Amino acid sequence: MYQMVRTARLYEQIVMQIEESISGGRLKPGDQLPAERELAQQFGVSRTAVREAMKTLCEKGLVEAYSGRGTFVTADKSQSVRQSLHWLVNNADPQNAHYVTELREILEPEFTALAAARIEEQQLAMMREAIDVMDRSMQDPDAYIEADLDFHLALAEAAGNPLILSLLDSIVAVLREERLGVFFVPEGPTRGQIHHRLILKAIERRNPAKARTAMIAHMQQIREDTVKAKTAQTRSRKMRTS
Repeated sequence: MYQMVRTARLYEQIVMQIEESISGGRLKPGDQLPAERELAQQFGVSRTAVREAMKTLCEKGLVEAYSGRGTFVTADKSQSVRQSLHWLVNNADPQNAHYVTELREILEPEFTALAAARIEEQQLAMMREAIDVMDRSMQDPDAYIEADLDFHLALAEAAGNPLILSLLDSIVAVLREERLGVFFVPEGPTRGQIHHRLILKAIERRNPAKARTAMIAHMQQIREDTVKAKTAQTRSRKMRTS
């Protein structure tokens, strides 16, 4: 059913093939995907690559994983929203990364305030765990970035608005690339953790105003570090070509 894949980022090719199966109707809402081991054999990759692909598909809202039951193509009504936004962000104007930053600065402080009023203990636990993982991963960009994304997705989920979660799900790939650049800014991860803790503290105290203010400060830190990362990349390219 699937073709063997041979690229540096194997999981992205797996995601693409399963997405095509869903959009082409070969996989329908409610269909169960093969087990992880079987998919690894079909694609000719490790189970680690399959797990990363499944996580990405879940983030996009295309599949849902149920412990002990398996992974199923979603019948979620917000799937079309997620797909449309994902396509817009990842396939349109190169300036979209800048637009995504602006959109986050508008939305994230407000849904963080909502989360402070609505969050449940399970989501608080996810945020605390994400911060712990980031603390342990200051030298591991992949682990740090995934935990960072989990932190923000837990906030979006806690806001209790499925459209907010769908929107953030749709830009996860862009956020991952953004964070990869910021991670290598000197002291970038450390500054990020300071803001994460301030956000968590406000959320734990169920204080929407302080949660909003903390997220605004975090968004400013991300913007500043993104500019630093782009400046460093430009300088590096000039040095290579001179």
